[in-house]
Amino acid sequence: MTRRTDREVFEELLAKHEPLIRQAFLDAIRDLVDNITLRVVVERLERGDVAGAINALHLDADAFGRLERAIADAYNSGGQATVGNLPRLIDPSGARVVFRFGIRNPEAEAWLREHSSTLVTRIVEDQVIGIRTALTEGLSQGQNPRATALNIAGRMNRATGRREGGIIGLTAPQERYVASARDELSSSDPDQMRHYLTRGRRDKRFDKTILRAIKDGKKLDGETVTRIVSRYSDRLLGLRGEMLARTETMLALGKAKDDAIRQQIASGKIKAEDVTKIWHSAGDNRVRHTHQVLNGTSVGIDELFESLSGATLRFPHDPDGPREEIIGCRCYLEYRVDYFASVVRRAKAEAA
Repeated sequence: MTRRTDREVFEELLAKHEPLIRQAFLDAIRDLVDNITLRVVVERLERGDVAGAINALHLDADAFGRLERAIADAYNSGGQATVGNLPRLIDPSGARVVFRFGIRNPEAEAWLREHSSTLVTRIVEDQVIGIRTALTEGLSQGQNPRATALNIAGRMNRATGRREGGIIGLTAPQERYVASARDELSSSDPDQMRHYLTRGRRDKRFDKTILRAIKDGKKLDGETVTRIVSRYSDRLLGLRGEMLARTETMLALGKAKDDAIRQQIASGKIKAEDVTKIWHSAGDNRVRHTHQVLNGTSVGIDELFESLSGATLRFPHDPDGPREEIIGCRCYLEYRVDYFASVVRRAKAEAA
């Protein structure tokens, strides 16, 4: 059977697990939104109790359990695929060298536990920051508490029976994009309204409505502004899901591949000095300049790649690397092993 290339294995795993992680994130947000009791949030806002209103949203880390499991599945698949694609080897005694990946490995379990906890904590804290800002601004501007709560939780779609267009699930910067978009569309200033039309994630089906209002010198009514902003918010949530899924899938696969090779080294089946890591970029004009320079460079298994930014990385998507080197990265790593040398070394060690 012909071995697949590292790139083929990587692309297959990415295509499988990225949509699963994205959906797990969106399902968690849907669970949070579906369980909001709007009346309680409004009552607390009427008392000026921002902290109480946030507590009433129940932004619990436990809602992201499925996301954590999806990341663990990607990690496990990455490790299993790595060892499954290693060549069939026979040692000098005639015995087959058996490569295995253990997700139950203490180091693997510890990484998954710590990474998942950190990720979910960051997601929840980021939401709290954005929601607190939106609630505080709503109160300070004298906005109706119910309208403020609806801007957070979203408004009910009568056709689907579900809330849409809130800001739950967005990052704090994305919440600011939504707030500024609402200000632009609520303004009677043509320049501000035109600026909304430069937003890449807007729903372009509303462009004619906005252009007509600008041409007629009229202000958009509140209901229209709400509809437009709701669609914009939903699209930003989709973007958040896409970016998170891409980053987390590639990180899990990269870490699993590195751990899988290291488990074989720890078990004595291959030797660290016989392993070379080779960086491969996606090979297009979307690749970071720092990663274009790294393309094709090689280092030993325990050595680090050094970016032009000064950052050091064990592999693409290294969870210990700076986020500006990780987010949106599409690079992958090839591990080149001198299996013959490792088998010989192993045999000599056993004979000694």
